Order: sequence, then structure tokens, then C-alpha cells
Amino acid sequence: MAHKAGFVNILGNPNVGKSTLMNLLVGERISIITSKSQTTRHRIKGIVNTDDYQIIFSDTPGVIQPNYKLQESMRNFSESALQDADVVVLVTDVVEKVGKNRDFIDKIAKQSAPVLLIINKIDLSSQDKVVELQEQWKKMIPQAEIFFTSALHKFNVEGLMDRIVELLPEGPPYFPKDELTDLPARFFVTEIIREKILEEFDKEIPYAVEVLVEEFHDTEKIINIRAVIHVERESQKPIIIGKGGSAIKRVGTNARKDIEAFFGKKVFLELFVKVLKDWRKNDRHLKNFGYKQ
Repeated sequence: MAHKAGFVNILGNPNVGKSTLMNLLVGERISIITSKSQTTRHRIKGIVNTDDYQIIFSDTPGVIQPNYKLQESMRNFSESALQDADVVVLVTDVVEKVGKNRDFIDKIAKQSAPVLLIINKIDLSSQDKVVELQEQWKKMIPQAEIFFTSALHKFNVEGLMDRIVELLPEGPPYFPKDELTDLPARFFVTEIIREKILEEFDKEIPYAVEVLVEEFHDTEKIINIRAVIHVERESQKPIIIGKGGSAIKRVGTNARKDIEAFFGKKVFLELFVKVLKDWRKNDRHLKNFGYKQ
């Protein structure tokens, strides 16, 4: 049998379960998952290798109408995922309104690549509602194959994976077979710290935060990490630090545990907080954080 390889790009609106599905398909915790929308900011690749195939999965930011430059970059990551996909995986769920972000759906409907439409969270719906959703989506994207899943309960994820493998084009691998992702170790450190900030704080604070790893020193027994949490305004800094440093200590402790689990090694983590005024609206800062070329 000829070797297969291809890019399978996961798209959809915020909070439909894209990252949960991505992690199940890859078999590793690549994307951060929280109950808050707009958790994923970058295009995150996870690579699945067997002797017979290589799948490069891409998790993308939820499709939104941008309000500032960071969100414009997030939307661009989603748009770019339409251009290089061998298979498009569009994730929706039983809760969101059919046809949300119609302009983006219309672009998917014009795709020449195979489209798999995933109706997720079916454990939250009646069978009649699921059938109704199927009919509505079929009208919008006639060429799509529709799958029903519950990523949370791992329902029908194997069936979806089998179909993805069938649709892969033949070809050699794009990456070495021992690679799990094309992203550097530092990226996953920043994502884990950002996940803990999303869990710790409410409202606008997590969205005004970006994390930068300034030092990553990997020795035989321990990884020494120094990371800076950037906020947009002076008033946000004491909130992140907390009374007597309590909030940043909780973030650091929880992040360190997950970083140790990710790398399988002891970690010493130092966190600092700095103000970087209005970084979400500044092209230079967005470039430094990897959101722009």
C-alpha cells in the first residue's frame, strides 16, 4: 500500500469543541482547552505518524468578526487553513445557530478539498434536533460528509479518524516520523501558562494577557524557565499578581505541574508581570508574539 500524507485543518466558531477533538485525534494534549471562547490564538499543528501515513492536523482560532488587530491575525490563521487543506474538518455543535459566520461557511462550500462536517456535543440534544441540523447543514454545504460526535465522551472519534485516513492523498511524509508538532518547546510552555491564566481569572483579564518565555534552559535533570506575563494596562498588573502574590503563585504552581507532565521532567518556573500598553493593537508587538509575519 502506498504511503499517505496530508494536512487536515480543523475549523469552526469558538467553543464548539475543536481543541478537544484535535487532542483526541492526535492522541496528545496539543491545544489548550478551557470553557472560555477564543482560547486558541495560533494555528497549532499536531502530527500523527504510522508506518502507512502521516496526518498533520491544524487546530485554528474560532472564527470571529475581528474587533482589533490580534483578532484580525486570529481570523487570518483560520483563513490560511482553507488554502492548504487536503481535508477540511468543520466543527459545529448542537447549540450554535446554523449558518453563523455565513461568509466563512460560503468559502468552505466552495472548497475543492473534501469537507467533513462534525456536529459535536450530540449528547446534549434529541435525535429529532440532530436530524434537523443535518438537513440544514446539508443545504449550506452540499458536498460535506456529516459526522455526529461527542468529543467530550469520545463518541465516534475513531470513525472520524478512519474516514480522514481514507481521504488522505498518497505521498511521502512532510515531517520526520518522530515529530509530534512543528512548534518549539517554548510555545507549549506559553500555552500552558496562558491556559492557567484563563482558568484563574474572569472577564477581560485573560484576553489582555500574552506570555513570553525569555529563558528555557533544558538540563539533564531539570528545565529552568523564566516567563513574562504581559498585560495591557497598569491596573491589570496587581490583579495578575494577587494579594501578597497569591494569584501568580497559583498560576505558577498549576502551570509547573502541567509543564512537568508535558516534558516528563522536573521544572523550575519563574513568572514575572510586565505592562505592554495596548499590545493587542500594536503591529510590532503582535509580530514579536508570533501573530504576524
